[in-house]
Amino acid sequence: MHCSAHPECNTTCIELFISTSSLPFFVSWLNPLFRIGYKRRLEEDDMYNVLPEDGSERLGEELQRHWDHEVQKAAKELRPPKLTKVLIKCYWKPYAVLGIFTLIEALCLSSAAMGKTTTGQIVNLLSNDVNKFDEVTIFLHFLWVGPLQAAAVLGLLWVEIGPSCLAGMAVLVILMPTQTMFGRLFSKFRSKTAALTDNRIRTMNEVVSGIRIIKMYAWEKPFSALVNDVRRKEISKIMSSSYLRGLNMASFFAASKIIVFITFTVYVLLGNTISASRVFVAVSLYGAVRLTVTLFFPSAIEKLSETRISVRRIKTFLLLDEIVKSKHGFLQEEKQEPNVEIQDLICYWDTVNVQPLPPRLLNTATVLSPVPPSNFPQSSLLSAILGELPHDKGVLKVKGQLTYASQQPWVFPGTIRSNILFGKALHPQKYEKVLRACALKRDMELLPDGDLTVIGDRGATLSGGQKARVNLARAVYQDADIYLLDDPLSAVDAEVGRHLFEQCICGILKNKPRILVTHQLQYLQAANQILVLKEGHMVARGTYSELQRSGVDFTSLLKREEEGPQAPGVETESRSPCSRTLSQNSEVSHTTSIRSVKDGTEQLPAEPVQTVVEESRSEGTIGVGLYVKYLKAGANILVLIGVVLLQFLAQAAYILQDWWLLNVNGTVTVQNGVNVTEQLNLDFYLGIYAGLTGATLIFGFARSLVMFNVLVKAAQSLHNRMFNSILRTPVRFFDVNPIGRVLNRFSKDIGQLDAALPWTFVDFIQIFLQIIGVVAVAASVIPWILIPLVPLVIVFLFLRRYFLQTSRDVKRLESTTRSPVFSHLSSSLQGLWTIRAFRAEERFQNTFDAYQDLHSESWFLFLVTSRWFAVRLDGMCAVFVTITAFGCLLLRDQVEAGSVGLALSYAVTLMGMFQWGVRQSAEVENMMTSVERVVEYTELESEAPWETQKRPPPEWPSQGLITFDRVSFSYSSDGPVVLKDMKAMFRPKEKVGIVGRTGAGKSSLVSALFRLAEPEGRIYIDGVLTSEIGLHDLRQKMSIIPQDPVLFTGTMRKNLDPFSQHTDEDLWNALQEVQLKSVVEELPNKMETVLAESGSNFSVGQRQLVCLARAVLRKNRILIIDEATANVDPRTDELIQKTIRDKFRECTVLTIAHRLNTIIDSDRILVLDAGQIHEYDEPYTLLQNHDGIFFKMVQQTGRQEAVALLQSAKQVSSTLTQQSIRPSTSNGGVGVDGNLVIFETAL
Repeated sequence: MHCSAHPECNTTCIELFISTSSLPFFVSWLNPLFRIGYKRRLEEDDMYNVLPEDGSERLGEELQRHWDHEVQKAAKELRPPKLTKVLIKCYWKPYAVLGIFTLIEALCLSSAAMGKTTTGQIVNLLSNDVNKFDEVTIFLHFLWVGPLQAAAVLGLLWVEIGPSCLAGMAVLVILMPTQTMFGRLFSKFRSKTAALTDNRIRTMNEVVSGIRIIKMYAWEKPFSALVNDVRRKEISKIMSSSYLRGLNMASFFAASKIIVFITFTVYVLLGNTISASRVFVAVSLYGAVRLTVTLFFPSAIEKLSETRISVRRIKTFLLLDEIVKSKHGFLQEEKQEPNVEIQDLICYWDTVNVQPLPPRLLNTATVLSPVPPSNFPQSSLLSAILGELPHDKGVLKVKGQLTYASQQPWVFPGTIRSNILFGKALHPQKYEKVLRACALKRDMELLPDGDLTVIGDRGATLSGGQKARVNLARAVYQDADIYLLDDPLSAVDAEVGRHLFEQCICGILKNKPRILVTHQLQYLQAANQILVLKEGHMVARGTYSELQRSGVDFTSLLKREEEGPQAPGVETESRSPCSRTLSQNSEVSHTTSIRSVKDGTEQLPAEPVQTVVEESRSEGTIGVGLYVKYLKAGANILVLIGVVLLQFLAQAAYILQDWWLLNVNGTVTVQNGVNVTEQLNLDFYLGIYAGLTGATLIFGFARSLVMFNVLVKAAQSLHNRMFNSILRTPVRFFDVNPIGRVLNRFSKDIGQLDAALPWTFVDFIQIFLQIIGVVAVAASVIPWILIPLVPLVIVFLFLRRYFLQTSRDVKRLESTTRSPVFSHLSSSLQGLWTIRAFRAEERFQNTFDAYQDLHSESWFLFLVTSRWFAVRLDGMCAVFVTITAFGCLLLRDQVEAGSVGLALSYAVTLMGMFQWGVRQSAEVENMMTSVERVVEYTELESEAPWETQKRPPPEWPSQGLITFDRVSFSYSSDGPVVLKDMKAMFRPKEKVGIVGRTGAGKSSLVSALFRLAEPEGRIYIDGVLTSEIGLHDLRQKMSIIPQDPVLFTGTMRKNLDPFSQHTDEDLWNALQEVQLKSVVEELPNKMETVLAESGSNFSVGQRQLVCLARAVLRKNRILIIDEATANVDPRTDELIQKTIRDKFRECTVLTIAHRLNTIIDSDRILVLDAGQIHEYDEPYTLLQNHDGIFFKMVQQTGRQEAVALLQSAKQVSSTLTQQSIRPSTSNGGVGVDGNLVIFETAL
């Protein structure tokens, strides 16, 4: 919102409004905002900027400074540091800052510390724990105001009714410690709930991240059971704390009645006569203190207890180990060459010993290739150089600026350009050069908005290969001295891999030291030094030729490379190793480039890239329908009717008690023109009075507890419905919605439904009924009170509507501006190593600060709009009280003293109550936006049913014949078609390799088979039409080893066998077959060891082997291995191939591959291009066609490899001829019983 004076800046506006506003007390600077909100929906631009002194960055730094000082001081004094002390010292006002502070810490967490915390826990700290500070500030002052006010009232009461007042005060005194005890209990439940909430959100984070795998494994049910189990425990704690709240609230409701009852019973029993004036003075005074002592004081204690728990949780998080920043640069005047020096290095991840690495110096222009087996996390070497892995002994010196490309590509939500530039300025020529070198130019041309295309959370909208190339381009674009490249070639096919190696690693970077971890041995000849690692030891080191001569075990890895004839021409020493590789393949490269020029546009088909949709935000009022949905989620109609009755009974008892007290003076009758007062029967009067007080208590407590029960059940039911809806929605939903958006609903919105909404809702209903009661009583005594009341109510309702129009939008903005805070945090935690290697912590912090400031703007507006409303309500109530008071003065002759007292005391109560009631009604409506957001996710589009009436026979598929009949496939109804009219048949026991360039439709074939989106056309497996059976019946009969191996938090056993269908012996055998048995036996609790979040304490290769073990266990007819050997070394790859040949001998195997040597021995090879079948025949036959895509792909692997591949293809061909089972490409029946495996591997 801009003002004419300062068109450039909102901040000045807010100060200008405040300073020029004649009545800053009336918050009139908000009037323009309300006018806008009344006319149209508010947008983010309408909000005021936060003031510089309230900026996230400034506050965060201030707190960080105080905290660091406290930690040092505490260490000296040998005591634990106190976060509360720091907070009090640092801030008297700003509280939201803890959010930034949490992020600063998260960016500094060491790898060991990351094992002790989880994304779910950090999200929960930010969404729910930090919020407790907002709540506690409102009530904190009542801790001293309460006792003070009680003392003042006691003095006044003593004057009025003497010592009897002590009886009433005694009740108050008993109530306060009782409620303090409730507060203590409450905080106990709160800390237990918080731990369970962390757990639930962590599980949700994993479910949403791994949803594709969960769907393919048909594991929705065990995950549903897991979340429901945690949620059930969480709800039982929430229910207990809600009952405590209910008791607290009911005691507030009943306190005044008990106090008045006891006071006057004692007063009468002491022989005093009750008079109306005394009763109402006492009632008014008790009314004044009641709100503070019975509502605000216990609330303050409750909030303080909660905040102490939150402070403790945040402190525990802040005290996790942080990484020690090392200085890698050198001064300008030092003309040193960048290098990495390592001597006798011993490092530990935890207590698991990573063995020493002998001395070594790497200098300029080195390509160092560590060749590790995948059971040694070779990334550990790079981690040590990066400073992520603390070293125990030895020397590790890094001279120069580092940059790093991680093994599992990391991209953050934003444009592709922002991912590559990563904070650096754009130099068009350099940028173009990097795009070309990283083979991204073609992709950029095909994307809808080029490099300005926005990629979703975790790069969900890009293919694995595209992510890897963006990840590499980011490292290359940085002007660093030393490049650490962790297996960047594994996720791309042979052609792209060679391009990256020649144009990028040995091209743009040729004059820089590069440390390249790779499993692809064809590139080793180009390395200046090769380092062979095994189980943490360095077993060999030297140039390619030195290692060959040394006869280390390494050479057996390389045998295959050497089988082909030597390249012609002798290399001279002066040539750099990179140019040697280039010369050997110059013919291939040359032909490739000519071909690219000729038919460049047809080369690589466009890959489907989805764009991220903006988060939906509702408009207008919250309809009655939503309230009905909310309440019906918690109870059936009969129960709800009972609740309504209970509410009215409680209110009736409440009013009757006051009315009975009114008749205390005795009855006045006129006899012979003289007023005679008849004394009432005391026993009868007190008996009825006690009965009404008892009824008020019973109904009051009952309605509170029942209401809380219904509302907490509603939260539970809505959470379960939302979770089930998320599990059943198609995968496409997760590709276009960032993870933070989904987590926001499960953390913040469900948090509102669990705690804040039930309390506010119950409070509003009680206040609303009391207002009606008060008005009814006042009107029955003085009917003319209704005259000023009518216009007042009309103005009230208009004001409420006017206020809500803006307030609701502000609240919705507050919800949507919160999502980016969580998304940013979640993606930052995934890319921690990259962020730290690039020294980008500050920039990510600034982005977080910007998101946090945006959220603070909406949160601040939400708070001040409530103040704006409160000020105006108070003004109106003051008018009402004034009218009533002056009315009583004018009519003093007609009205009795008791009635005047009643009218006035009720009018005064009404003043506070009406304002509170209207505020609470607005608050309820604001909080209902959370219900609205949850309900929106309970009604997501659902995929096909898990089970249908038509069930396939139990032994299906017994043969393994798959037929694609005119199948077309698209990921969404409006998306591009990625498989076009495909016809193919895969016979039993047949081994089929499936190849094609990136984006040819290989993975889409898997998606169509799994029905991740519904394909057009028909797919048959053993004659059963897959679209007619349930998704679980289909997916459970197929196993998949995914491209990104996914492990879940939980035990190793749960990861292998979530349904507990197998014996221990089966599990150990499966681990033995994939050579993981020894690894698991070394774990502290063997099979029962709980894995870290996403299995991050295993290397990628090991995670891949766990996925293979799952497939071995399932003994399925169909197995899909999706680029599974991407991150494993050739020996592990060979192990996987061998396991597949042995265990799945009787299966039809479809191998989707980048590494051609894994599929060259297939019976047939299917070549895909642009979603269509280009060729389909025996490998040897395909290699005879020199114009075919397959022939060209083989040639691109390099001369020696090509010769070896041709040899293998020839061998397979002759074997098939001998067995006389050569399949023809047209069609053929199913012979023997055979199972079906689809094996998708990678480069």
